[in-house]
Amino acid sequence: MKFLVKKMTELSSTHRHDCRCWQKTDKTAGVIHLPIAPQIVARTRFSPPPPVRNSSIMVPEAMDYLAQAMQGKPDVTMVAITGPGDPLATPGITISAVEQIRTRYPGLKIGLKTLGMGGDKLAGALAQAGVDYVEMQVDGVRAEILEKIYAWIRPGLKTLKISEAVKLLLKEQQNAIPALKFHNVDVSILTTLYPGCNIDHVTKIAVEMMELGSRSISLLPYKPEPGAEVDLDSPDAKILQEAAEKVRRYLPIVEPTLLQPTGHSGGEAISEQPYQAKPSKQRPNVAVVSSNGIEIDLHLGQASRFLIYGPRADGLPCLLSTRDAPEPGTGKNRWQDVAALLADCFTLLAVSAGEGPRRILGETGLKVHLAEDNIEGLVDVLYGGGKKCKKNKK
Repeated sequence: MKFLVKKMTELSSTHRHDCRCWQKTDKTAGVIHLPIAPQIVARTRFSPPPPVRNSSIMVPEAMDYLAQAMQGKPDVTMVAITGPGDPLATPGITISAVEQIRTRYPGLKIGLKTLGMGGDKLAGALAQAGVDYVEMQVDGVRAEILEKIYAWIRPGLKTLKISEAVKLLLKEQQNAIPALKFHNVDVSILTTLYPGCNIDHVTKIAVEMMELGSRSISLLPYKPEPGAEVDLDSPDAKILQEAAEKVRRYLPIVEPTLLQPTGHSGGEAISEQPYQAKPSKQRPNVAVVSSNGIEIDLHLGQASRFLIYGPRADGLPCLLSTRDAPEPGTGKNRWQDVAALLADCFTLLAVSAGEGPRRILGETGLKVHLAEDNIEGLVDVLYGGGKKCKKNKK
């Protein structure tokens, strides 16, 4: 992959002035990624299944993280909404985040990485909210090509038969690009080159994307991923060079702006969540949902009690108490009661949690951290490590 990025840079050096969205994607790129999109809409045959736990974060958490990340970083130029799902699958969440980013940081560009489904209907709202740039994953422009690449595509809550789904994806992408261009949102294409699937097809992709109004294209060589159902051989340098020579006749080849370091598959997911809340004088403790007092193993909605951990007199984090959870069945009121009950906690650990509870609790200052781990080990990490305190669980 490093070879191709270098080679793409060489091939496109004469075209960079044509694409004002071109940026490097190394550590100095100045792009901050916010994983607020919870809904994964597709998976390739060559990528592993999505993780059971959703690693997306709520918009208030994302804004807190962005504020921290912006401190002392004058080189930041773009905020990217890139995962773990597709930003267009949950437009309410995406537009809310974009509006807040635009209000707080009017000088930053805002980008989205997407498959493009729903892009034509949302183009106006995205542009009005403040989106400048869209990087769209396009791995083929013919249904028979996409059927070789995708394991499933789920445009809504229902997974379609793949032969129907790829046709829908093609139509959505063909409509989205000109709609976004009409609203002055730049579109760049991201194409993963799969040997035996779409490398010979790459010229058609470039031609059709150019005609639809795309400004540039990025080419990524397929790279095997652990846990994938199907593995291919990575394309060699000669094949990549030939593909690049064909494509550059129609579109400038650029380095991808919004590619995440964890991979480039259609259903990529962030493996680590660096948006960790920290204890404060007002909120020194941690609340945990557990069935056995040893592991974090319950959905937040199943909680009948909360284990409260916090620092004792010598500073070591230990189990301090247990608190009965409010009775279920009261809807939003239950989570407001939980927020009041856990007002001294800076984070709540559960194996999973619904969007509504996470949002309500997050707005009160209580971050819900999704994890499936040993309680003492994770609590120890949250307090900065150190010697674990052994104490009987109640």
